[in-house]
Amino acid sequence: MTQITVELDEHSYPILVEPGALEQAMTHLQQFASNRRLFILTDENVEAHLLPKLQQAFAGCGIDLIVKILPAGESSKSWSQLELVTDWLLAQGIERSDTLVALGGGVVGDLTGFAAAIVKRGCGFVQIPTSLLAQVDSSVGGKTAINSSAGKNLIGSFNQPRFVLIDPLVLNSLPDRELRAGYAEVIKYGLISDASFFAWCEANGSKVLNRDPEALSKAIIHSVRAKALIVGEDEKELSGRRALLNLGHTFGHALEAETGFSNKLVHGEAVAAGMALAFGYSVRRGHCDATDAERVRSHLQSVNLPHDLATASVQASGQRLVDHMMHDKKMSGGTLPFLLANGIGQSFLAQDVDLEDVAAFLDEST
Repeated sequence: MTQITVELDEHSYPILVEPGALEQAMTHLQQFASNRRLFILTDENVEAHLLPKLQQAFAGCGIDLIVKILPAGESSKSWSQLELVTDWLLAQGIERSDTLVALGGGVVGDLTGFAAAIVKRGCGFVQIPTSLLAQVDSSVGGKTAINSSAGKNLIGSFNQPRFVLIDPLVLNSLPDRELRAGYAEVIKYGLISDASFFAWCEANGSKVLNRDPEALSKAIIHSVRAKALIVGEDEKELSGRRALLNLGHTFGHALEAETGFSNKLVHGEAVAAGMALAFGYSVRRGHCDATDAERVRSHLQSVNLPHDLATASVQASGQRLVDHMMHDKKMSGGTLPFLLANGIGQSFLAQDVDLEDVAAFLDEST
């Protein structure tokens, strides 16, 4: 068992990483059931594999689990689903002292966290992330959001969970594609500021994806510690430190938008291709050695993740992809900051990127 604390002045909370924790969920979560009930939000996929284990953990303890099943997939991060969830919570008589529990991946966590932020002007929520991507990234840090017609994650709020319960064993039921997509976010922590961890990924990535218990736990714990430290320094992305976590996301979100936020290219795959493009563009600008960019592409390729536009199945023009970027929530004063790199483990925020040059780079990358 490993406990990590996100250190925030008013909203500090623990993250527990423990194999088998889901089966002991009642022990960990009963403190949040002030009204002897918990509101569980999950999706159709997780319902079949993991909801029964959670229900069994609470069997006979006198705490009522009130369950809402959401459609699986990115489409649930929408105004329509947010309305359905909040109406359902109100119909169930939710009170401000109640707690919502997100049992699922990033989509369920985002929607649950945002609903908790707005229903009755704010209820508490707990994360039980069931995908690798959610365990190492989206469940930590309090970013909650839905998508809109203008782009991804443009409607939302910062809302920190009260507790995050991570059970690496739940990943045994995760499809291989989803595990690979989550692994892209693991790689990200090495590329941001920890070259030795990226080297560990190069040596052990296949073990992680083969669900080796020791390698998988190390990947999760290292990633969570890295994110908790950054969030503790910059909760709401005000100082620029937290912006480093967006490595690959500006390019990646454009790729997601071009593919309609669909299963054609899931989020982690888009981030993988986005990180390769960020390193490639860093080489173009003279920040990064070409051998570093090649190491990134090579490792992504070795674990069957997209590493360029072709492997991301995107054929759009550079200008079309830049047009998608113009809707990025990080746009300020008509400029868009980019996460680039001086090398592996040396990411930085560039404020002087010429979007016409980005478009030209993308055209040359097809």
